[in-house]
Amino acid sequence: MGRGRCGDQDEGGGGGDPGGGPEGFFWGGGPFGVRRPLRFLAYKLGLDERQVGELAVILDSLKVERAQAELDLRRTSSGYADLLAAETFDEAAASQIAAERTRSAERVQKAVQVAVGKIHALLAEEQRRRFVYMLRTGLVRL
Repeated sequence: MGRGRCGDQDEGGGGGDPGGGPEGFFWGGGPFGVRRPLRFLAYKLGLDERQVGELAVILDSLKVERAQAELDLRRTSSGYADLLAAETFDEAAASQIAAERTRSAERVQKAVQVAVGKIHALLAEEQRRRFVYMLRTGLVRL
């Protein structure tokens, strides 16, 4: 296991930001461990223990869905490579690969939609106001 920015044990993969900050990996493209973004939000939003636990579950479900989408992207990229390597182009196979990518993206968007609803229900009004500010300024991404 690696060390986080503050010497914390980094569980589950670390972030996509080489600087170790929460901005580069929080709900973003790369893999990330739950502890750092969770700790960041707990501090910035003033979450209590119950909220931290529930938010951990929400973030974990997003992490899993995004990881699955990354696997889908790799698999479909391999499919496109196979199409390019073939003697003739198979339009039906290309359409199927495109449809798989669309379904994968739709699953991620649905997971984000569900997460936003759960986060809205979880946070108090002032906490939601702070979270909205972080979204609008780009500190966190959905």
